[in-house]
Amino acid sequence: MTPATPSPKASAGLARQLPGLLLAIGVVTTAFGVWALDLLGLSKINPLMLAILIGIGLRNTLGRPEFTQAGIAMCLRRPLRAGIILLGLQVTLAETLEIGIPGLLILAFALLGTFLLTQRLGARLGVRPGLATLIATGTGICGASAIVAANTVVRDDEEIVAYALATVTFFGTLAMFAYPMIGNLLGLDARSYGLWTGASVHEVAQVIAAGFARGEAAGEFATVAKLARVLMLAPLVIGMGLWAQRQLARREGTDTAAQGRAPMPWFVFGFLGMVLLSGSGWVPTEAKQIAAPTAQALLALALAAVGLETDIRKLVAQGWQPLALGALATAFIASSTLGLTLLWRG
Repeated sequence: MTPATPSPKASAGLARQLPGLLLAIGVVTTAFGVWALDLLGLSKINPLMLAILIGIGLRNTLGRPEFTQAGIAMCLRRPLRAGIILLGLQVTLAETLEIGIPGLLILAFALLGTFLLTQRLGARLGVRPGLATLIATGTGICGASAIVAANTVVRDDEEIVAYALATVTFFGTLAMFAYPMIGNLLGLDARSYGLWTGASVHEVAQVIAAGFARGEAAGEFATVAKLARVLMLAPLVIGMGLWAQRQLARREGTDTAAQGRAPMPWFVFGFLGMVLLSGSGWVPTEAKQIAAPTAQALLALALAAVGLETDIRKLVAQGWQPLALGALATAFIASSTLGLTLLWRG
């Protein structure tokens, strides 16, 4: 039996995508290199955010050649989905249950309360609905990963994704430095501080930094709480997809109108499958150790593509309202989860 050979059409598609793919890989390599070598003191910034910043810098200084567009568009889809699926191997249901029912309820409130309130405030401030949804998702769950996952349903422009990423990362970074000081002032014990940090700081890397700043016990509990919060990404994005289908069907007056047209993030079921597989004991520790950086690299590739498609002029045109929305969303999730944590531990 002779091996199958790629069709001429597939080969032509790959040839068109290769320049953009190589450009995005170059951006990711630079981002991880800057992060690993701590150039300009940038090791404290998530390499995913560095990837989008470098991509934006290239796009708005040197420009993006037209022949790279096909490859960049591909990076916005397949690497993103694969990266989110692999994220599932970083959390198990058993780890999630370690924080207890009260802790899970606090996490659920943090997600739903922040998501709904941010949407409402966004409408009041005049922020476009897609951007408000992305800020709400990134603040409520896990920063960059949640934003790019939610955009598979929202389907907004790359500039809007970049604004949401920048807003959520900025306030998450502020929280990363402020939380240890606030925890000391309030005299929070390791478990309370860890739960509060995991329930409200945006990025996983920011949670780890803020958590371990107050000791190993606080850092470990913060990480578990954060991973439990990451697990909530799946039902939220699936729910967003179902809601989008329902809204489209309602507008067009038929239940079948949405079939194949309204976005449904099927890859999230892959994420859930990996969570179940992670807790089964069938996945070797070495495989999980490989999966974690692989997922990060794939997500960085998608974010590099977002940066390469971002026009800063369109970003600035959004005005100050989205930044104010990010500040209000961050203030809400921080204060409400702190209050609930204090009640729980009191």
